[in-house]
Amino acid sequence: MSWQEPEAARPSYPVTGGDRARIRAADVDRDHVAGILGTAYSQGRLSKDEYDERLEEAWSSRTYGELDRLISDLPVMQAPPGNLVATPGRPVATVNRLAMASLACGVGQFLIGPLAIVAIVLGHSARKQIKLTGERGAGLALAGLVLGWFAVILGIIFILAVAIGTHGSVPTQ
Repeated sequence: MSWQEPEAARPSYPVTGGDRARIRAADVDRDHVAGILGTAYSQGRLSKDEYDERLEEAWSSRTYGELDRLISDLPVMQAPPGNLVATPGRPVATVNRLAMASLACGVGQFLIGPLAIVAIVLGHSARKQIKLTGERGAGLALAGLVLGWFAVILGIIFILAVAIGTHGSVPTQ
């Protein structure tokens, strides 16, 4: 079983002679295989030694055939989106952009106006994506949610205070 990508994800390079195994691999191909290896290691399919050995070979591989050989005994799977390998043996996930936007809106609402609902919606969306993709940023999304809900609660208290204050100041006849 060799590494397969969906047709839409494959580059449309012409293959001379139809021999994919001899085509030179790019850095993005090595990154993709490193992500698959990281996923297999985290699922317990590879031991630490096997993972380290295969990862080292992945970084030095020159062709698709060499990369395919490294993952041929693993189930066909895609690496989680956003995973990159910064150093051998240590996969590092990217920070979710919706989480960053949620925090920015949560802080920005106190500077430029009402963005609480946007911060809340982005925060919930980010947390859902983070659970699915394994990206980092759960704390940022939570902070955006807290700031958003804090602003909503302050707004409700302000409206109630104004309503009670106005009701109490109406003259009786």
